[in-house]
Amino acid sequence: MFVTRRSSAIATALNITERTSEPPKLHVFQRVRELYGYREILLNLVRKELKVKYTASVLGAVWSLLNPVVFLIVFTFVVIVTGNNVPHFPVFLLSGLLAWNMFSVSMTQGARAVLDNANLVKKVYFPRELLPLAAIGVSLVDFVLQSGVLFLFMLVTRYHLSIGGLFLYPLAVATLLVFTVAVTFWVAALNVRYRDVQHLVNLGLLVWFWFTPIVYSAFVVQNYFVFGSPVNGIAAHVAHPILWKLYLLNPLTSVVMGFQRALYGVHMVPDGSTPSQLHTVLPDVSLAWLALLLGVMLVASLVLLRFTWGTFFRRAGDFAEEL
Repeated sequence: MFVTRRSSAIATALNITERTSEPPKLHVFQRVRELYGYREILLNLVRKELKVKYTASVLGAVWSLLNPVVFLIVFTFVVIVTGNNVPHFPVFLLSGLLAWNMFSVSMTQGARAVLDNANLVKKVYFPRELLPLAAIGVSLVDFVLQSGVLFLFMLVTRYHLSIGGLFLYPLAVATLLVFTVAVTFWVAALNVRYRDVQHLVNLGLLVWFWFTPIVYSAFVVQNYFVFGSPVNGIAAHVAHPILWKLYLLNPLTSVVMGFQRALYGVHMVPDGSTPSQLHTVLPDVSLAWLALLLGVMLVASLVLLRFTWGTFFRRAGDFAEEL
C-alpha cells in the first residue's frame, strides 16, 4: 500500500499521466497490425450491433432500405411542387444520399460507441478503436444494401450509365471511408468526457446536410458564385469565386460530386434564358479536375485521420476511469 501511494505521489509530482491500458504514443503500423489481430472481435461487434439494431423487428434489414426510399418520395414531391427540372431525379438524389447516409449514421452511432459499451470497456482489454470502427461497419452494411437498391432501380429502369466516369466511384468511396473514420474517431473520443458532443453532432449534421449538394446540384452554387447568374430571382451582382472555393473545402461536397458524376453522369437542361441554350445539371468541371479534387481530399483525410486517431489513442487509456 505504501509503495502504491508513493508511486502515485511521484507521478503527480512529476506531472506524469498514468495510462490504464495503452502505451503513451501511437505507432501507426504497429497499431494496424494489432487491430488486424483483433479482426474477429471487430466482426463480432458488427454482428452484435446489427442484431441489436434489428432485434424484435419484423422487417429486419428492410428498414435500412426504407430510409432512401422515404427520402426519395419526400424530395420527389418537393421537386414536383417547386417545378425542378432535374432529369432522372431519383438517380441524382440517391447518388449523393447514399454517401451522406453512411457518413451521418457513422457519426451519430460512433459518437456513442464507447459510452454504449461502457461495461465492456471497464472489464476487458481490446483496442478501443474497434468500437467506433464497429459503428462504421454497421453503416457500411447499410450502405451496401442501399446501393443495391439504387443499382437495381437503374437496372430496372434501364438507366444509361456513363462508363467514362465510373473510375471516380472507388476514389469517392475511399475518400468517404477515410474521412468518416477520421471524424468518427474524434467525436467518439471527445464524447466520453464531454457528453454534449453527441448533441452537437446532431445539430451539426443538420446544417452540414444543406451545405452538401445532395438535393440540389453544386452547379447552382458554381453558377451563382463563379458566373454571377441569379438563383430564384436573387441576382449575384458581383461574382465571388472565392466562395465557390470555400464551398469545395467541404470534403463531402467533393465526395458527393464524385458519386454523382460516376453514377448519375452528365445531363443537360435548359438554362432558362432561351430554349436553345443548355447547361449541365452537375458542375461544369472535367473528370480529371474532379479526380484531382478527390485525390487532394483523400490525402487531407489521411492527414486528419492521423491527427484524430492520435487524439483517440491518447484518451483511450483513460476511458474506463471516465465512464
